[in-house]
Amino acid sequence: MTSAVDGPGPYVLGIDFGTESCRAAVIDARGQVAGVASSGYATTHIRPGWATQSPDDWWSALCAATAHVMGTTGLAGDQIAGIGYAATTMTVVPMTASGEHLDDAILWMDVRAVEQAGRAASSTSVALRYIGDGAAPASAEWFPFKAAWLAENHRDLFDHADYLVDAADWLTHQLTGAWTQNINSAALRMFHNRDEGGWPTDFYAHVGAAEALAKVPERVVDLGTRVGSLTADAAHALGLRAGTPIAQGCGDAWAGQIGLNALRPGRMALITGSSHVLTGQSATPISGPGFFGAYTDAVLPGQYTVEGGQVSTGSVLKWFVENFARDVSAEAERRAADGTSACSPYELLNERSRHLPPGAEGLVMNEYFQGNRTPYTDGQARGILWGMSLRHTREHLYRAIQEAVCYGTEHNLRTMRQAGLDVTTLVACGGVTKSRDWIQMHADVTGVPIELTEVGDAVVLGAGILAATAAGLYPSVSEAAEAMVHTAVVLDPDPARHEAYRPYVDAYIETYPLLRDPIHRMQDHLA
Repeated sequence: MTSAVDGPGPYVLGIDFGTESCRAAVIDARGQVAGVASSGYATTHIRPGWATQSPDDWWSALCAATAHVMGTTGLAGDQIAGIGYAATTMTVVPMTASGEHLDDAILWMDVRAVEQAGRAASSTSVALRYIGDGAAPASAEWFPFKAAWLAENHRDLFDHADYLVDAADWLTHQLTGAWTQNINSAALRMFHNRDEGGWPTDFYAHVGAAEALAKVPERVVDLGTRVGSLTADAAHALGLRAGTPIAQGCGDAWAGQIGLNALRPGRMALITGSSHVLTGQSATPISGPGFFGAYTDAVLPGQYTVEGGQVSTGSVLKWFVENFARDVSAEAERRAADGTSACSPYELLNERSRHLPPGAEGLVMNEYFQGNRTPYTDGQARGILWGMSLRHTREHLYRAIQEAVCYGTEHNLRTMRQAGLDVTTLVACGGVTKSRDWIQMHADVTGVPIELTEVGDAVVLGAGILAATAAGLYPSVSEAAEAMVHTAVVLDPDPARHEAYRPYVDAYIETYPLLRDPIHRMQDHLA
């Protein structure tokens, strides 16, 4: 929990419901975070592939985080001019019209609806444009398939639910009493397309979710729109002022895109951590194999949002350090204890591998340890390492993992370029940005400049930008982002290193298609 109140405000409250905790941040109109606090909640896995959470736990966490951050900043509830929020998506909550949840929420990572998702492959609906023109398998995480699973396997619950809503829309009702469907979840995970008349009823019928459309709120709302005011009950629970403007919220990654001000075509958000998410805007509704979208109006009205990503990135480097560099971790702890230097094992390994040339002297790895999100959307994909010799050391392997993640990012960008999307700037946030070596490597491999912003927690800032828009502090989300997001540093690619990396990127891209069949056979054998 941190605090840095400076000046009279105005202030807004940005909320981020992540997978493990709820974060609440007080942010001023300049985009400076005055205070932030978090409170966690548990995930239940009652069967393999299932994941659920309790909305009661969500609400308790929000109340706790809000109380902590308001107490830390010393602000009164009436000093909060607006509230915005982001949440995981697609997390399905069955609700009654009066606002009671009928069961735990089916979390975004829950993949019980594999059978229902498989039905999409035989559809001829225009909805398939959103998943690479149908070239990619549909994800069991998405709304129509979870809704179809409920209709087929939990019929009493399905029938009693007046609404099936995403986590962000659950929170809209908790705060305002209104039922709305945010355009972000609708377009990104529910196949809604305003250019094609809205909901693709033919697609929902094809996958077995036709009845679910009657359980989706009718009002589909753009992000940052004032959807209502804080109710007296919610204000009492949160210690805020009844009547405070509430902004239409969205999915967490796209709040991050807003909080990075990646809102003009050519700018793309790179949200890093255990995985990588790429999301940006297009002026035209491009589509094609290897990426998701372009989603109509998903972030800003009149634009289209494209999406790609890598399932395992930072998680692969963490796996390597925890399993093959325990002595380095111990050395980092000793240095910190004796005051020699405060550093992490990653920093030590960065120092020891920095002398290596691009390509780690002939090593090529991919990062598909947990499958591939794009461009293959292949859950059976697995990691590959080749080019080993007796010259190679642990530091070579460490560097090869870092480079593999960068190659995967460039592979996604090449795929989008082939469809006509020209990315001229990446705006990055998350764990990888803590390593200047690694984030510079992303710039060198892709050949694209990378901006780092002053506020690293882009999701809560994005939620605050939505709040500032709904509160009338700025006339639009775009103008709020321009005023509240500030560039801290720009990392330009090194042209020589970019050219040196090119053959390694080509080799990385060539490798997996050659080994896909034996990898799939092995995964089938292990199943």
